[in-house]
Formats: sequence, C-alpha cells, structure tokens
Amino acid sequence: MIQTIMNMKIRSYGCITKPSLLLVHPELPCRPQLIFASSLGFSSNREKRIGHVTRLQYSVADKTFVSSSTNSPLSKVDATHLEQRQGGSSSLYSRPSLLQMKNQRIENRARVYEFLKGIGIVPDELDGLELPVTVEVMKERVDFLHKLGLTIEDINNYPLVLGCSVKKNMIPVLDYLGKLGVRKSTFTEFLRRYPQVLHASVVVDLAPVVKNLQGMDIKPNDIPRVLEKYPEVLGFKLEGTMSTSVAYLVGIGVARREIGGVLTRYPEILGMRVGRVIKPFVEYLESLGIPRLAVARLIEKRPHILGFGLEERVKANVKSLLEFDVRKTSLASMIAQYPEIIGIDLEPKLLSQRSLLNSALDLGPEDFPIVVEKMPQVVSLGKTPMLKHVDFLKDCGFSLQQVRKMVVGCPQLLALNLDIMKFSFDFFQKEMERPLDDLVAFPAFFTYGLESTIRPRHQMVAKKGLKCSLSWLLICSDEKFEERMNYDSIELEEMEMVSSFDMNTLMEPRSDESDESASDYEEDSDDEYA
Repeated sequence: MIQTIMNMKIRSYGCITKPSLLLVHPELPCRPQLIFASSLGFSSNREKRIGHVTRLQYSVADKTFVSSSTNSPLSKVDATHLEQRQGGSSSLYSRPSLLQMKNQRIENRARVYEFLKGIGIVPDELDGLELPVTVEVMKERVDFLHKLGLTIEDINNYPLVLGCSVKKNMIPVLDYLGKLGVRKSTFTEFLRRYPQVLHASVVVDLAPVVKNLQGMDIKPNDIPRVLEKYPEVLGFKLEGTMSTSVAYLVGIGVARREIGGVLTRYPEILGMRVGRVIKPFVEYLESLGIPRLAVARLIEKRPHILGFGLEERVKANVKSLLEFDVRKTSLASMIAQYPEIIGIDLEPKLLSQRSLLNSALDLGPEDFPIVVEKMPQVVSLGKTPMLKHVDFLKDCGFSLQQVRKMVVGCPQLLALNLDIMKFSFDFFQKEMERPLDDLVAFPAFFTYGLESTIRPRHQMVAKKGLKCSLSWLLICSDEKFEERMNYDSIELEEMEMVSSFDMNTLMEPRSDESDESASDYEEDSDDEYA
C-alpha cells in the first residue's frame, strides 16, 4: 500500500524540474488552486533565495486574487497593482478628477471676486477672462495700477485691465514707453485714455506702429509727444486709417514735407476716416467759396480744424453767422482769417459781443456784422481789453461817433497793443502834425509798424514835399512806394485804394522755410521722464 502511494506521487511530479514551479490539482477544475512546490515538503537551496509563499488562491469565477506572504518582495508590487485596479484612495498616483478641478477653479474665482467687490470693483465683465487664482496676486495687480495713478473708478471703466500680468504685460509696456521718451508724469492720463495698451505686445503691436509714425516724417524726438497727445494711435492698423488719411491730405495739396508737422501738432488725424470725416469737411469749406488748395494751406497751419464737428458745430456756426446778417460771400474770407470761428460755441459769443459794442460805442445792429466780417476774431475778444482800447481812443480826443466810425472801419483797433498805439499816435501828432480827421478816415494807420514803415515813408514824402493821404502813404509794398516817389503827382485812384483780405495769399507757392519744425516743443526742463 505504501509502495503504491509512493508510485502515484512519483508519477504526479515526474514533470517537475524546478522546485519553484507550480502544480495544478486536477480535483478542482473550476477553481484551480496553485501551490508552490516548496510547500509540499521539497527542500531546495533556491527556497532560501526566493522566499516562502504560504498561500496563493485564484478564482476564475469571481476574478478575485488573494495572497498572503511573509517575506516575498514580489507580493508588494502585486499589492500595488491591485490597489490601482481597485481604485484605492491611498494610491501614490491618484489625480483630481475634472469635476474636482472645475469646482476648485470656481472657488478660487469666487474668492477673487469677493476681494474685488470689497474694494469697490464691479467684476461683472470679468467672466470668461483668465484671472489670478489667488487673492494675493490680484491684490498685487490692483496695487500696481494704484501706483500708476489709476483709481477704482478708472479700473471700473475698463475692468479688463485686471487680466494683465504685472511682470508679463504691464512692466514691459511701460518700460518701452519710457524708453521712447513718454514722460512718467503722463502715464496716468495715458492709461485712462487707452488702457488697452497694457494688453499689447511690444514687439508685435507697439514697435511697428512707432516705426510707421517715423516713416510719416514725424521726428523721433516728437514721437513721445504724439503718443502723449493721442495714445489711441498705438492700437491702429498700419495699412488702415493712418495711411489713407495721410494720402488724402497729400492729394488735396498739403505739402508732403509738412505732413510730419501736421501730424505732430494734431495726431488725431491718424484716426479720422476719410469718407466720414475729412473729405466731407474739405468739400463743405469748398462749397463756402474756399478753394481746395487754400483749405490745404489752412490744414497745414491749423490742422486741429479737422476736429471741428461738421454737422454739430461747423454748419451750426455758419447758420448763426447768417442769422446775424453776415453776408454769405464774406464767409470764405472770414474762415480763412480765423478758422476757429467755425469750431467754437459761436452763438452766445455773437450775442455777447453785439451787446457789448452797442453799450460801449452805440454800435447798431447793421454795423455789427460789418465788424465781424472785417475782423472775425472780435467774437473771441475779452470785454476788459476792448473797453480799454475804446477809452484810449476817447482820451486821444476822438468823439464817440468818431470812435465808432474808426472801429467799424478797422475793428483791429480793439485788439492792438496799446503801448504801440500810443507811440504811433505821438508820432502822428508831433512829427506828422496831421489832423485827427486823417485817422478817422484811415484808422488802419495804427496797424503799421512805426519804425519799419510809418517813419521812413513820412520822411521821404516830407523831403519830397508831397501832400498825400495816409492810405496812399501806407497801402502799398516797399517796391511800389519807391516807384511812387518818382511820380510828379499823386493819382486819385491810388489814393482810394482799400486794404482787404486776399484769399490768393493762402495759395501762393510756399517758400522753403528753414526746417524749423512747428512740431518742436518747448518743454520744461524739470519734466520727469520714465
């Protein structure tokens, strides 16, 4: 019997070559039980190296794996993989779920919003904008904006500025502006007008615009002044409004060499649309009788006139002038002499000046439009200076009626330098020894230079023994006056010459003025630069 059992064991394990191999019991086909050979009593030196496994059970039916080990290093690895498969919370490789991450972001944003509301900032427009995840970083941004001079109200006007990183956005942009020469003292107003600049890339957005401005003949030293006056230009496309507005101005006759100065004095032109703003303005002035080339010259001298609103201001002022009986045929010369007359709040000034002249000179409503036509600047004169000039003429011995006639004939008397008028009047009385009626007939005498014109011409006429009117003496060029000195007599028609504004003077070819740029600025030496 014992022999038989031994024979069965030998047949059962005849295939074993290594004691560490596993044997399968045929008695349990559905639940195979795996047992290491070492557990059956075989002794081997390998056991000491491998270690003992006391029990290993595997179930196919319920897919469970159970093991117990005393000292096998392999069992620890198996346990780790098991926990991974079972999703154990103690795994070293666990990650938060998408839902958890979303909830965390919501909580962080809620804390940031709570901070902003606490300091008075309305965060409604910040939804969808990437913001700092911590209150500390957001506080850093708000504090930095405060140091730049921006208030809570300024931030609320453009809350998207809170999406700008201090180190990645704000500091690089401000450093670049400072290097260009933009004054640090202007940063606050600069950012109030155009806070979007803090979102810009220096290399991609700002530097190309600056280069383009220099290409329009704006001097490098004037670039910072242009940016201070019109910071919005940094957001314009290079081939958009900037280039078309300049091209149109050159097309109507603005000298190419004057473009740099024009843009420096009034850079807002770069943001004006030709079809909506510039072209309608130019065409309207043409309709009033100002030639296109004369309009171009006006823009060269006073480019800010393009900023006068055509519908709401220019046309309304023209209507007011006509209502005050200014002749339509005089509008062109009036605007050419004083373009601001179509850009100011005109009607109240017309009412005020008409009342003042009426009370000071007994000037009638029929004479007031004549005064405005001859000197449109009268609408902007102050009350006190005007009254001082009236008093001066009265002190010279002129009656009120004579003063009124002189002012209607030459309204400039109300605006000239009083000291110069006194010198001229003294010369008229003491050297020329003429009656006051000569000044009543030709009040423009006071508009001529005493040393440059009046004295030398009077001496030449006196030397020659000629008797002439003040108008014949003064209303001519120096060349023409020398010709007159060769006359044996004075022709009547020349004595009746009348001085008036000549529109053609605006369209004369420009002389090559020394490149003294009208764009050069006189700045205080103490200005603080970034």
